[in-house]
Amino acid sequence: MSGIPHDHYEPKANWEKSLQKRLPIVGLIYDTIMIPTPKNLNWMWIWGIVLVFCLVLQIVTGIILVMHYTPHVDLAFASVEHIMRNVNGGWAIRYIHQNGASLFFIAVYLHIFRGLYYGSYKAPREITWIIGMLIYLLMMGTAFMGYVLPWGQMSFWGATVITGLFGAIPFVGDAIQTWLLGGPAVDNATLNRFLSLHYLLPFIILGLVIVHVWAFHTTGNNNPTGVEVRRTSKKEAEADTLPFWPYFVIKDLFALAVILVAFFAIVGFMPNYLGHPDNYIEANPLVTPAHIVPEWYFLPFYAILRAFDGDVWVVILASFLTGGIIDAKFFGVLAMFGAILVMALAPWLDTSSVRSGRYRPMFKWWFWLFIVNFFVLMWAGAMPAEGIYPYIALIGSAYWFAYFLVILPLLGVIEKPLPQPDTIEEDFNEHYGKGGDGHGGATSPAASPAE
Repeated sequence: MSGIPHDHYEPKANWEKSLQKRLPIVGLIYDTIMIPTPKNLNWMWIWGIVLVFCLVLQIVTGIILVMHYTPHVDLAFASVEHIMRNVNGGWAIRYIHQNGASLFFIAVYLHIFRGLYYGSYKAPREITWIIGMLIYLLMMGTAFMGYVLPWGQMSFWGATVITGLFGAIPFVGDAIQTWLLGGPAVDNATLNRFLSLHYLLPFIILGLVIVHVWAFHTTGNNNPTGVEVRRTSKKEAEADTLPFWPYFVIKDLFALAVILVAFFAIVGFMPNYLGHPDNYIEANPLVTPAHIVPEWYFLPFYAILRAFDGDVWVVILASFLTGGIIDAKFFGVLAMFGAILVMALAPWLDTSSVRSGRYRPMFKWWFWLFIVNFFVLMWAGAMPAEGIYPYIALIGSAYWFAYFLVILPLLGVIEKPLPQPDTIEEDFNEHYGKGGDGHGGATSPAASPAE
């Protein structure tokens, strides 16, 4: 499975040999959990197991919820109240599912930011990165459709606003919007379609996650140094790595347990903290909320969508050059999806020969400014589109695109990186002391995952 030299599964008993010959499932599991893993991984490498847990949690709780949900505009809101009040444990299942989506996005953003900082998108892991971006897009689509299903005020008007974006696409927008809604407006057909897709997409995500895991098991894990595991001999590979089981599995399970303590505290004591109060009012097409906002994890891109109005010079220029085909609304849609596209193109936009941000002093400043900018956009997206907020969103949007399209390409040319360790073993020994054997010695396994 991996190009790193290591011991593979060798069946001993006759039944093991027979099974391995016909269905090598045991060997596949063994090679998966025993894969050599860089032994200097720090605590930012815990988010993979959290994401897998969240995906399974959302699928299981979603299947239970759909048993009691009625996808009809006259009954959907009441069916959710029925789940909360009458189904045994229904309130817990619903709150776990609702807050599980937030935990899912917290983990995926930290997972993405870690990849951006440590250069996990660089060769030979470009395909792994692209698959991850596809998973992220499907997560956004799944979460949006799930938000519509409770059929509260924010669900209905959020669906109206977001699906209206597709109508901004020149020539084919109206047809796409009608197809997506199942009619001229958000109605019963929309609810049925969204439930169907909300139920289907997590299983597509699960398939992509398997491919994602397969991809990085083929190339090997990145690590905080960005230095590759030596593959010239088994002895050198063992000096750079530890088997995934038990060292990293135990570390990941410990981190997951700590995170779940906080998660279930939120579910038990403040389950509606991240929700919107208007969504506890049944959808009413005749009453528009004073301020329509999506869930928090969409807010940075919602801010980018709204930032480009008809007064922004780049929108005016684009409209003039295209004869009015690209108006402010369509430009905002392009900017919103373009913000995700430029992030997906990071492997080709980052021209630096150094993988890890740990050894890039100039990059660190621009990266942390990018993180701050992400939260500024999130805040601006939650504010009304008036006063100073559109200007803040515009500045934040400009920096988002400048980071990927200008700063990353330039840094690769002008930045002078710091010296890097020659091997992972060297970095590990510098931080934790030299171990007594190829697997890090008697004291290193407990310390090795942290930094």
